[in-house]
Amino acid sequence: MRRTLFTQDHEDFRLLVRDYLAREVVPEYEQWREAGLVPRELFTSLGKLGIIGTAIAEEYGGGGQDDYRYNVVLQEECARAGVTLGGLRTHLDIVVPYFLGLADDAQRSRWFPGLASGELYTAIAMSEPGTGSDLAGVATKAVRDGDHYVLNGAKTFITGGYHADLVIVVARTSTDPDNRRAGLSLLVVEKGMPGFTVGRKLDKLGLTVQDTVELSFADVRVPVANLLGAEGEAFSYLGRNLAQERLAISVGAVAQARAALEMTITYVRDRTVFGKPVAHFQNTKFELAAIAAEVEAAQTMLDAAITALVAGDLSPVDAAKTKLFCTEMQGRVVDRCLQLHGGYGYILESPIARLYADARVSRIYGGTSEVMKTIISKSLGL
Repeated sequence: MRRTLFTQDHEDFRLLVRDYLAREVVPEYEQWREAGLVPRELFTSLGKLGIIGTAIAEEYGGGGQDDYRYNVVLQEECARAGVTLGGLRTHLDIVVPYFLGLADDAQRSRWFPGLASGELYTAIAMSEPGTGSDLAGVATKAVRDGDHYVLNGAKTFITGGYHADLVIVVARTSTDPDNRRAGLSLLVVEKGMPGFTVGRKLDKLGLTVQDTVELSFADVRVPVANLLGAEGEAFSYLGRNLAQERLAISVGAVAQARAALEMTITYVRDRTVFGKPVAHFQNTKFELAAIAAEVEAAQTMLDAAITALVAGDLSPVDAAKTKLFCTEMQGRVVDRCLQLHGGYGYILESPIARLYADARVSRIYGGTSEVMKTIISKSLGL
């Protein structure tokens, strides 16, 4: 079905991204996979081309286009090329919006030029060893001491934390026994602050070049000037960007499902069984036809959600519906595509095997499928 989501500017941006990935990323990607990490200079390279600064105002060196569709193009082209760019999706789709929405003038002057150029790379630290989805249970504490907060605690499952220059840390700055959600604040911790330690890099089933680390804070003195937004209001801030975060996961899910379909079509045309191409058999044709219909349905739903987000009226319920449908679709599609690859699909050097491993987390992070169903069921009055 014809897509009407993008303008010519977006398509020009797509060609820029596609060319960059082909020249600079694809030839190096296998080395990145072996290292389990993208090189830090990747982000400054992307910054020089203007690929990661589109949402930053021109006065700070950015593109002045706070239009989520540019992020969509970047994700789609990465899936098309069969690569991921570490934690860049988290940086662009999840963390940067907090800076855009909450930074004061002084913070914008300090940080925005680096965000536009790629010299500053970010992460957000919410999850803790004993606290996952229950953000109200955050135990990391920050106590005011003059012009600083003294920060203590630990975070885990932090995407992009290995390279991050700025980490937005969710910490408890006060306690209200009648309201567990009150008293949480966002503090921007900078690389090199005494007491701030980047711990071990966690091995994962998939997303091998996306670093996921543990962080610890031992009496880290964070300037009050690094408080993002108002003290005690973090819980409400964290809820504001959930729709875009879940949409970003949906974008990746659909783009990777489409990539799985396309590589499987190529494979079954070339692979011969019993003297005939696998594509010759009716089961293959029917499976791929059904997959194509599923991907198209998800794409249509996703494009409608992106349009709503750009217009500023994507509801949390519609974001939950989109994430639930698109990520569950991704799981089904990639599994069926791997089946059509036969034994080769189970070998890790096979691109379809990597997509299979990468797909599993889509139904977990950003809110599990079960959480999405809970949100949707409440909207039904259940």
